Amino acid sequence: MEVTANHTQTVAGWAAMNEAGKVAPFIFKRRENGMDDVTIKVLYCGMCHTDLHFMKNHFDITMYPIVPGHEITGVVTEVGDNVSGFKTGDRVGVGCIVESCLACDQCCRSEENYCDRLVLTYNGILSDGSVTYGGYSEKIVVHQKFVARIPDTLPLDAAAPLLCAGITVYSPMKRHGMLAKSGGSLGVVGLGGLGHIAVKFGKAFGLRVTVVSTSPGKEKEAREVLKADDFIVSTDQKQMQAKMRSLDYIIDTVPAKHSLGPLLELLKINGVLALVAAPDQPIELPSFPLIFGKRTISGSITGSMRETQEMLDLCGEHNITCDIELVSTDGINEALGRLARNDVRYRFVIDIAGDS
Repeated sequence: MEVTANHTQTVAGWAAMNEAGKVAPFIFKRRENGMDDVTIKVLYCGMCHTDLHFMKNHFDITMYPIVPGHEITGVVTEVGDNVSGFKTGDRVGVGCIVESCLACDQCCRSEENYCDRLVLTYNGILSDGSVTYGGYSEKIVVHQKFVARIPDTLPLDAAAPLLCAGITVYSPMKRHGMLAKSGGSLGVVGLGGLGHIAVKFGKAFGLRVTVVSTSPGKEKEAREVLKADDFIVSTDQKQMQAKMRSLDYIIDTVPAKHSLGPLLELLKINGVLALVAAPDQPIELPSFPLIFGKRTISGSITGSMRETQEMLDLCGEHNITCDIELVSTDGINEALGRLARNDVRYRFVIDIAGDS
């Protein structure tokens, strides 16, 4: 790990040391709070499927030791002299990005999440040469640009996954006009951490929501708990054929290899499929369902900070939070094992600060 002279704050965290993907207690250094920085006591951190990919080096880019975590909520403990939007004691969150150039066309359009020089919250390299460590830790120091305010109406534990899962589905929904088309139809593929939030957003903004899943056992919860309007078992060809050309939009949240062909057939003419997951193998894309339906496939990563704050504020207004299972720091490895088996409803959140 590269550190600079101002990396003087000793911080306790939990890191994976190798491709086995198990975490262990880890002591490391963070930088001092700079003029534009906000120091945050981490209270909660969500566990994203991307954490598993990085910890097990599925993308072949992991720098060990790695401290995962990009769904961070906590309270401000220090602010730099140039910081005007935050003060000590504020309830805040940090998502997937902690640095960008702030000067390119993307940054100037408030699309810093597409900056060529964006730096991820963990497993990234900052402009000072240091490696970023994420939210599986007691404290984090972040440039004020990449800190969001958590509405007072939202509990910090159930709000944590909004910083990744929430904004990841909100951004393409906004871009493709889903939030402004009350009465439109939305298909949500995969009912996990991202999928259940997409269902909640769709219902909050007046869409008819259909869950598409390989698991028939999820139908009752989708309909009765999340209030989905319809449910399709994607492995049931009769069900899939019966719903052809029935959806305006699809958000595909499945982080595993699968074919987009059957999903595209569910879309109406001119329908849009937004791909938001990151499978570690290429997905299948047959051309006929695409060209014969004049359909569009769109990719999307996390949203901008402007979108993130907008999303959080809307969640505060509509009382939208994630359905979580809270785990202690001693239970991280057990939770990671369950996450790998998709055995969670719907997001694990680590209680970093214990009883705080």
